[in-house]
Amino acid sequence: MNIKAVLFDHDGTIADSEQAHFEMWRDVLYKYNVELSHEEYKSQYAGIPTTTNAKTIVENHSLEVEPIALALAKAEITNEYLAKQAFPLMSGALESVRYFYEQGLKVGIVTGAGREGVNTTLKNHGFEKYVSVVVSGDDVENSKPAPDCYLLAADKLGLQSSECLAIEDTYNGSLSAIRANIKCIGVSSSHSVRNLFSKTVYECSDLNIATQWISQNFQLQASC
Repeated sequence: MNIKAVLFDHDGTIADSEQAHFEMWRDVLYKYNVELSHEEYKSQYAGIPTTTNAKTIVENHSLEVEPIALALAKAEITNEYLAKQAFPLMSGALESVRYFYEQGLKVGIVTGAGREGVNTTLKNHGFEKYVSVVVSGDDVENSKPAPDCYLLAADKLGLQSSECLAIEDTYNGSLSAIRANIKCIGVSSSHSVRNLFSKTVYECSDLNIATQWISQNFQLQASC
């Protein structure tokens, strides 16, 4: 199978940001006497846009607050964090991105979250030279798990969906890619999360394993 582009999710795939996002949401919800558990966050909110999460949280916890208020509070805390630092990288992230770039493939980052986190990663971790396209939840009407962001990324690269491969760390993220007719690799250190993946072509625990598997099972074709 030939591929010309690898499209990485950002939070939890490239950036080791999920713990930080969990703690931010926990701080936001503390004011409303909600004790957010890591299990609830990981199973329901990880990889989902902030505005969508805010609506779900209000419904799940019967809060008497407008979802937009939660979303704005979360955005404010996130911006404060990113003004001081970038999220750390997942193990193997830079090496994986660099490998596919050196093979002549296009590399993209496709996130359901806002663009600011990706911009900070690109700048602070030296990704800018490797990444050809960034699509965020800001760029589409319907974010993950809808296919819109992946379809837009392929279009921006001038490629067919079948010529792209996605790497995602959540079930909802993988749905987004698969619904866009893009083959997807599921990567998560959590065994329970890997069990959730459906219709992914491969599941593994980290990017190093994923990169090696891709190099052995796909024909990597340089994109002009």
